[in-house]
Amino acid sequence: MAGTRHRTAAHWLLEALVEQGIEYLFGNLGTDHAPLIEEMARWRREGRRPPEFVLCAHENTAVHMAGGYALATGRPQAVLVHVDAGTANAAMALHNLCRTRVPVLVMAGRAPFSSFGELNGGRDTYVHFVQEPFDQAGIVRPYVKWEYTLQSGAVAKEVVTRACSVMRSDPMGPAYLMLPREVLASACPPPARAFPPSRHGPVRAGGTHPEAIAAIAARLLASEEPLLVTAYAGRNPAAVEWIERLALLAGVRVCEFNPVHLNIRRDSPCFGGYQPAEFARTADLGLLVDVDVPWIPRTTRENPAAFWVQMDIDAIKRDMPMWSFLADMRIEGDSERLIGQLVEAVTAIATPDFRRRVERRIERMAAEHGERKRAAAERARDPGARGRLNPHHVCAALGRAIGPDDMVLNEAIRNMPVVFEQIPRSRPGSLLGFPGGGLGFSGGMALGYKLACPHRRVVHVVGDGVFHFSNPTSLYAVARRYGLPVFTVILDNGGWAAVKEATLRMYPDGESSRAGDFGATVAPGFDFARLAESSDAYGEMLTDPAETDAAIGRCLSALDEGRSALLHVRLAPL
Repeated sequence: MAGTRHRTAAHWLLEALVEQGIEYLFGNLGTDHAPLIEEMARWRREGRRPPEFVLCAHENTAVHMAGGYALATGRPQAVLVHVDAGTANAAMALHNLCRTRVPVLVMAGRAPFSSFGELNGGRDTYVHFVQEPFDQAGIVRPYVKWEYTLQSGAVAKEVVTRACSVMRSDPMGPAYLMLPREVLASACPPPARAFPPSRHGPVRAGGTHPEAIAAIAARLLASEEPLLVTAYAGRNPAAVEWIERLALLAGVRVCEFNPVHLNIRRDSPCFGGYQPAEFARTADLGLLVDVDVPWIPRTTRENPAAFWVQMDIDAIKRDMPMWSFLADMRIEGDSERLIGQLVEAVTAIATPDFRRRVERRIERMAAEHGERKRAAAERARDPGARGRLNPHHVCAALGRAIGPDDMVLNEAIRNMPVVFEQIPRSRPGSLLGFPGGGLGFSGGMALGYKLACPHRRVVHVVGDGVFHFSNPTSLYAVARRYGLPVFTVILDNGGWAAVKEATLRMYPDGESSRAGDFGATVAPGFDFARLAESSDAYGEMLTDPAETDAAIGRCLSALDEGRSALLHVRLAPL
């Protein structure tokens, strides 16, 4: 680096991002980004390639889109947002990425701090005075692993390297970096040394002591009702295969509760569905593998004699002030490695008697699995009535129409169990559930997946309440501008059923129940299809059950032609 002339901090920041392998900058810009805008234009004139900028009309789209791309590729990406206002808009998405454990670097400008022209980049407009809070990072601090302010371009590479190292270390998560405008505009010498990613890499989780695995294996051999509950082990596709192997080797029933990823094939005889509570009552050995909430304690009674083992990339749940689940043994590590160790240990000590007992258990579980499939098919048989379609029927039709490699994102909230049940997936990486609590997650994530995997269909299923939170005009503006067609299916019950149901759970005979007033109905009669059409997407409202298959076919045809599609399905109102 000797002899390199002085450059602005914006230059060194861009170089740092490129050296870290960050391909895209998703963002919504403001006055604080002028030095970066200028520097990226200079790079292009000089024939250099900065990270490709993807302009989003809302920060909710930008942050989720970065998250979707990072999940699809395994490579962290970066986002630019505007001072405190953009940070506030990004906070909901950062909450979701925190719960999804996705490495995304969100960089926010900071309002200029000088007022009289003494520094380049100082205050020159009204908002520069009103967009400086006392603690800007406090807006998102609960949702990030690391936050910092860039003090000088001379340390830009060290700062970005540190951010990437922390956010990529297990358990992964987002990071936040603030960029004062005067700092971005100031010229400084090059960094004093290089910071190669290969020498500043992340800390990865591994396996555990063989003695601990041997103890679990011995318990598995003695168990009559082993149960494994998981939600996000499938973020690593290799872990899915190991869970399947363990289930078949030891006759372990595998359940998912609020799954984030596909963790076991839906056609596996050992797959026990999405309600582990009923099996927790009889399990004599339980494995909690990469799951934040295995069941609802208030309505679940575990077998008091059971032995529970927790294997998790985040066993202590660092970002949750309280965690209400018992475990007799806790092991923090990578589930692929841990389950792989356990498979080897069980294989080494398996006896003929054990294998016979496993065979009988699997036969019983296969019969139960078949019964659940028949019950699901029965629920889908009734198409519903005009304007009151049965979501089971619609989702089953969608499940038949899409392929095994198509990506399904489930943010249907009230109908999330319906989507999981009626659109069963079997290939790792073909499903993403909703891990957080910030509605409007799946739209931007779908765009990020499509950018990363342009040859795959991407379908996201949402409720009408979710769709309002998705910043749909931003979603479709980005899809159109960058040629990223996605298929949106809206299951419209006229509001937020979760609000109504929560009120009824607490006050089944209360005043709100008697009055039928839950504050949950929103925008009845809204036509989402016309909104999609305004951005050159294909939109269709489905009110006639007889048209279900044809309507889905028309949407998929538009998708395959390169247009986004939206199917607005009218369900029974709240």
